[in-house]
Amino acid sequence: MQKPTCLQLKVHLAEIQSLFREFDLELGKVRETRQTEGLLKMQKEIEEKIEKLQKEFIPKEIREKIKDWQNFYREVFQMEIDFSHIKIPKKQEGFERLIIMQKGLTVQRLFDKCAELFPTKNWMEGNLDEIVTSDRNASQRAYAIWVRENVEADKELKNLSANDIAEKGITAETLEERLLDEIKYFKQTGKHLDIANVTLCTGSRLSDSIVPSVGWSIDRLDAGSYGPDDRSDGLRARQVVSSSPKADK
Repeated sequence: MQKPTCLQLKVHLAEIQSLFREFDLELGKVRETRQTEGLLKMQKEIEEKIEKLQKEFIPKEIREKIKDWQNFYREVFQMEIDFSHIKIPKKQEGFERLIIMQKGLTVQRLFDKCAELFPTKNWMEGNLDEIVTSDRNASQRAYAIWVRENVEADKELKNLSANDIAEKGITAETLEERLLDEIKYFKQTGKHLDIANVTLCTGSRLSDSIVPSVGWSIDRLDAGSYGPDDRSDGLRARQVVSSSPKADK
């Protein structure tokens, strides 16, 4: 797909801004006349313009992934969400799975959803919302990341501790993202991630720099933790592509 030029973007932006100005004027008339026909017409025109821009500038593959996430949230969380305006990070080679974290989803809510869908065990003591701190969260807005399309955590990151990952400047999944990844994969396939290995969620921390982890243990999801220097072949982080490592707090 051909990328839009700066001139094209400026023209389209000017058109949308003009429509919004007309919408504000029409809104003022509605307050006086209580007649909403013109306002609804303007709203439809703006929505059609934005949809046209999406089809023109957003690749079909990504539009389909966004729609899939909207359907997922409708089915699993009973949320009606429009992700048409969400910022999608630039895709990098090898990172094919899109994860969209909806605003307001917390780590405890995601773990509770896992427990509704399949057996779980939380080895960390306390409410996860109170004991887990993450590099990214959806408290202020929804956000998107890309991860590798792997069942097992990244083999490229085996034998690397959380401190090793930090020293290398690698951005990796948070506990929230790993749990959402699990739910989405389970709903798609009926199967689970990390059957043979464990994801070290280096994007999150407990007290004393302890690192949360997630893996599938025979018949349940185990959420546990490791020390910041712990490393092994089967303990691996999941690298992510994010707009900015710290931008989604």
